[in-house]
Amino acid sequence: MIKALRQTAAAAIVFGLAACGGGDKASTPPAPPAGVPAATDPATQVLRSKASPTLAAVRARGYLACGVHPGLAGFAFPDGKGAWHGFDVEICRAVAAAVLGNAKAVRFTAVQAQDRFKALSSGKIDILSRNTSWTLARDAAGLDFPAVTYFDGQGFLAPKALALATADELNGARVCVQAGTASEENVAEYFKARGLKYRAVVAASEAEARDTYQGEGCDAFTADISALASARSLMNNPNAHVILPTVISKEPLGPVVRQDDPAWTDIVRWSVYALMVAEELKLTSDNVAKARDDATDIRVRRLLGVEGDLGPLLGLKADWAFQEIRQVGAYDEVFRRNLGQGSPLKLERGLNALWNAPAPGLHYPPPVR
Repeated sequence: MIKALRQTAAAAIVFGLAACGGGDKASTPPAPPAGVPAATDPATQVLRSKASPTLAAVRARGYLACGVHPGLAGFAFPDGKGAWHGFDVEICRAVAAAVLGNAKAVRFTAVQAQDRFKALSSGKIDILSRNTSWTLARDAAGLDFPAVTYFDGQGFLAPKALALATADELNGARVCVQAGTASEENVAEYFKARGLKYRAVVAASEAEARDTYQGEGCDAFTADISALASARSLMNNPNAHVILPTVISKEPLGPVVRQDDPAWTDIVRWSVYALMVAEELKLTSDNVAKARDDATDIRVRRLLGVEGDLGPLLGLKADWAFQEIRQVGAYDEVFRRNLGQGSPLKLERGLNALWNAPAPGLHYPPPVR
């Protein structure tokens, strides 16, 4: 009986394979689209790339449309001649270098916190690079966060004369906070969870919150710690104010794009990671040209487009990462001149160090291969 059942089952399997075209001929994976090289990783050879309509639009108009903060020292601010500077600004310049070969081919639009997502979803900008936190609610609302460029957390700025040790000592205080930001909700949750009272002094912009605080219209100012450092650097007497050690949230900051163009998300993601991989490999804007000519390290050669044909997989030229690094620099260069020791903010790398730094941080870019 058992033998008969096995024979019947075997016959059914053979019949099923024949009906599904599973005869002697092995199925052949589809070839990659025209202009896209075959992947060297066998696991990706059946995948097909999809062209990015955002990339096509950027190339057609000849520039990248980037939304930035109207004025946040270290991150995004125009100088007296209208030229934009800052960490978030340079992220957009890196993307422009990757997709257009020209880091200067960017037009910046200053957007307020409450208008930033509308500007992106309406197509007014191609990328939002404006100290924006990655959260589930935002990610599920038609937005994509390609990568974290700055790991931050919300804190409090207070007068040094108050000699506060923690934020818990702000019970009953007036706290300035910007409207339309995650900070507004975070501070309410923090005080409620501890049974403490406070009065929110809500400002329409970061500049208004800073001015209200400096004019003693509130007792403390809450925002991301990087924003507080930026605000303090612009005050009449920066040394009269301290950032309290209390950190009340996680704020992973980075560029934002529309969710309906995954190929564009990949382009922005790898444009960011290329800067970090460059730092890992000790490449800089000064030595990258020589490295492209002389390097024997396969990781360097792949990143700079000498080997591997990886750029076309993103719809970009082979030298996409080389252009970023040559024109903008590696991640450590961008950080140092805008936020670190080469800037007025003088922020430590902290969580924003690479994973393999002497004092390890959280940045762990995937391999370029």
